[in-house]
Amino acid sequence: MKKLISFLCIFGSTLWVSAQKSPNVLYIISDDQSWTDYGFMGHPHIKTPHLDKLANESVLFERGYVPTALCRPSLVTLINGQYAHKHGVTGNDPSPKNYPPKDGENYNQKRAQLISYLNRFETLPNLLGEKGYLSHQSGKWWEGNFKHGGFTHGMTRGFPQPRGRHGDDGLKIGRDGLKPIEDFVDHAIQQRKNFFLWYGVFLPHTPHNPPERLLKPYSELELPVSIAKFYAMCTWFDETCGQLIDILEKRNLREDTIIVYVTDNGWIQNPEKNGYAPRSKQTPYEGGIRTPIMFSWPNGDLKNGKRKDVVSSIDLFPTVLAATGARIPKNLPGLNLLENLKIEKPIKRNGILGESFAHDIADVENPEESLLFRWTIEGKWKLLLTYDGEVNRYKTTHPREEKRPQLFNLLQDPKEEKNLAEQNPKVVARLADKIGKWWPVKERKVLTKWE
Repeated sequence: MKKLISFLCIFGSTLWVSAQKSPNVLYIISDDQSWTDYGFMGHPHIKTPHLDKLANESVLFERGYVPTALCRPSLVTLINGQYAHKHGVTGNDPSPKNYPPKDGENYNQKRAQLISYLNRFETLPNLLGEKGYLSHQSGKWWEGNFKHGGFTHGMTRGFPQPRGRHGDDGLKIGRDGLKPIEDFVDHAIQQRKNFFLWYGVFLPHTPHNPPERLLKPYSELELPVSIAKFYAMCTWFDETCGQLIDILEKRNLREDTIIVYVTDNGWIQNPEKNGYAPRSKQTPYEGGIRTPIMFSWPNGDLKNGKRKDVVSSIDLFPTVLAATGARIPKNLPGLNLLENLKIEKPIKRNGILGESFAHDIADVENPEESLLFRWTIEGKWKLLLTYDGEVNRYKTTHPREEKRPQLFNLLQDPKEEKNLAEQNPKVVARLADKIGKWWPVKERKVLTKWE
């Protein structure tokens, strides 16, 4: 009987696709992966054949960025198209120093308050739902139950349920197969509905416990064990992406599905231990915020190929809404890139902007209390401004030894090894002024010129 139902779903999808006017949407969101960790980005060892193929079938922005290098605020930006200081979810947890977990009622109230901030802005599932889309959440999800984000279907039970901090049952996707997604797709076909898939898979995130069959080839390279395991995790993630796309292809849905690829934040594996290296996860350096961003839509008349433009994950929200014909809220900070995806021409924008906050939120009502950095990238230049926001845990991640502005020429120095602020005071002043106009911050100490 199950085989018959599957056959009818696949056969029915062939008829349904021809009547579709809007594409299905698939978000593939890698969790903790450096922008270099792919075959298509030139990594000498990591094998990612499925994502390599997707990159060849996509508009690929090699210089993509997330505004905040921490998973929870980065994911909220993807779901509502707003910067963290606007949507209010600036860190992963209320600070245990200021909101002690042993004071359970107060701590839980603050966690619930953060979840409520998702209602400040309309979400992608809600807006697509206005057009009749069904939507499915799997993987990382910090904002309570999946329904709270507007998803019609999903896996995460969410806070205050057991293990509801950041995904609970949703974290099983990929590592334990893709059956919940496959079942949902078949359900959408039966209902003759377009769908939105949120694949926020918990890969290559820790625990780094790849299958032995994937670890063996990297172990044979005589790499440090922690490096070999991480490389194998990247390949495991890639394998699940291939399986995910195969679900669409077997149901003749691939041509009319727009696939969006992004990483929530960067990660550089520490060769000496099972953790991240400096200037990666949580930080505003390239290892923390840079990610390839891809758009693939076979029937969308996209002009596939590599692009040199600098783009931000904040652009995904308006772009996907435009591609689906959904309502686009007014005054969004991101750009609708759809025209640029169809016609290869430079994106008209005056750079991108971002911010870094502490992992633990010092004051849930005031984002500035946890503000560590603000930055902008404009052409070759990247300016970092350092702030004195409070850090509770992860102090070694944010040494902030250089209090003065940091200016890097990313085209010549992608590893950000040479600070050029002293030699380029006019560039620093201009970019610092732009940052200040973007989000005026009055309460925190910062140096905006070389002193």
